[in-house]
Amino acid sequence: MKKLPEGVSLYGRSPEFTENSIPENLLSAHRTKARTWGRIVVLDGRLRYRVLKSYESEVELTADQPGIVEPTVLHAVEPIGDVKFYVEFYR
Repeated sequence: MKKLPEGVSLYGRSPEFTENSIPENLLSAHRTKARTWGRIVVLDGRLRYRVLKSYESEVELTADQPGIVEPTVLHAVEPIGDVKFYVEFYR
């Protein structure tokens, strides 16, 4: 899994979501703005993170394995059973 680049700073954080409260736009293809990185932090359970570039890749996120969202890259998430997570935003 990718890491946040050096020099970026945290500027925001989403509320905590569960499998029942994930906003619909996170479940379908979406992207962050230019120069905006995301870090998906799973507190409990598992979350599938899909990167939708010219190829598709999938990673299972857990409390020990956060997901890194690159600027402007299409992606989506999907709960795998019960899950609790939030997203941090960096630039």
